[in-house]
Amino acid sequence: MIERVRGRRAATFLFATTVALVTAAGPAVATGPPRAPLDGTWRMDGYGTLVSIGGGRLVTYDTTGVSCLKGLRDAPAVEGAPGTFRQGDDAAVRVELRGRDRAVLSFDDNVGHRSLRRIASLPAACGEEPAPGRVGRAENLRVFDVFWQTYAENYPFFAAKHVDWDAVRERYRPRAAAAATEDELFAVLQQMIEPLHDGHTGILNAGVTPPRHFGGHRPDVPTPSRDDLARLEKAVTAASGVPAEKWRRWGGEHAAVAYARLPDGTGLLRVTGFQNFTGRGFDADRALLDGALDEVFGPLAAGRRGLVLDLRVNGGGSDRLALHVAGRLTDRPYVAYLKHARNDPADPRRFTRAEPVRVTPHHGPVHTGPLAVLTGPLTVSAGETLTQALTGRPYPTARIGENTYGIFSDTLDRVLPNGWTFTLPNEEYLSAADGRTTYDGTGVPPTDRRPVFRPADLAQGRDPALTAARRWLSTAG
Repeated sequence: MIERVRGRRAATFLFATTVALVTAAGPAVATGPPRAPLDGTWRMDGYGTLVSIGGGRLVTYDTTGVSCLKGLRDAPAVEGAPGTFRQGDDAAVRVELRGRDRAVLSFDDNVGHRSLRRIASLPAACGEEPAPGRVGRAENLRVFDVFWQTYAENYPFFAAKHVDWDAVRERYRPRAAAAATEDELFAVLQQMIEPLHDGHTGILNAGVTPPRHFGGHRPDVPTPSRDDLARLEKAVTAASGVPAEKWRRWGGEHAAVAYARLPDGTGLLRVTGFQNFTGRGFDADRALLDGALDEVFGPLAAGRRGLVLDLRVNGGGSDRLALHVAGRLTDRPYVAYLKHARNDPADPRRFTRAEPVRVTPHHGPVHTGPLAVLTGPLTVSAGETLTQALTGRPYPTARIGENTYGIFSDTLDRVLPNGWTFTLPNEEYLSAADGRTTYDGTGVPPTDRRPVFRPADLAQGRDPALTAARRWLSTAG
């Protein structure tokens, strides 16, 4: 998705040193009811986040070397599920102790774990409350400094993007101070991150009507409108040779999953995203996707001659749901990729320990025959992590089309002192083959390069990538 909200050593050590750890000469005396083992304050390794657990709630705080603001997550505990918290329809957050003062945190809709270490208490600075609507030199500079510092401490790609972030501060801080309106201040922040051309960066002022939003994007990949996507779907459907009414679709009006049996017996599975299938939250989305895959790899697989997975229009979403697809394409577990997060505010080359993320085979029917995966520049985020996961599939797999978009990280979703929210990436997804290669910026390349959605091809009802996939499948199996 061209959304999906992710420097200086000061942040990591500021909150370690502002809290004094007090020891007593004698045994501790209980002065109230015993705390639940997870209750307390935890500092996350990387992510610039503190986690406070107590009173049956999990609350996050966004930290930098100059700030500590209450974050966007304030989740009540799930009754009967220790260590589990859920905010509305959001995916559950799970915290598991790994010793007295260590724990790991995970999200049901995500992959990997985040390490936590217990600290004594929240720093006093964490009591700051947002002040929406205030514009003035002091207020503007406070917003600017938190915004700039958050990127400085967490964004890992300044060198790759050829952006001098210190120079950005020198250029834009005076402009922020001089901004006379919210719109002028918003424009300054937008101008700061626009040159990154990063689809996982964005700013939102939800306090105006209509809300004002900016999302980063690559200048060579226009963001398609709803009408553009409808035209692409119509053209791809026509080129498949299967009438629209004979496609099997899941996801209601979103129709994020679609399947057809082509005239030559090839199966064509099209997945256009990994979120918002149902409008009822992650658990409902997961159930819908799993139900669709049960049909595609169950009764609809009978007599199938090869499979094409079309990800050329995939707006991303949940990496966990993406791996549900990968798990239907193997009967052997394997490492999809490794994942780590920047964790040194002063050094963008320092990261948490890389964690392997595995593809786990589905317990029911799976496809172990040849697979052709169609990709292009509209294959984004979780669509790309699925593509990357399939590079290690232990059966014949071809990637046909063009490079994917080039954004992989989860996003940090943060709050500014004026109540605006913003996003940025802070992770790298590493190749399982060498543990070093990333595809950020470049995208995952195809093994067979073919044009994707050229206007002339669409006008003539041609689909060179799908044609190449069918030809490859006819010889691969």
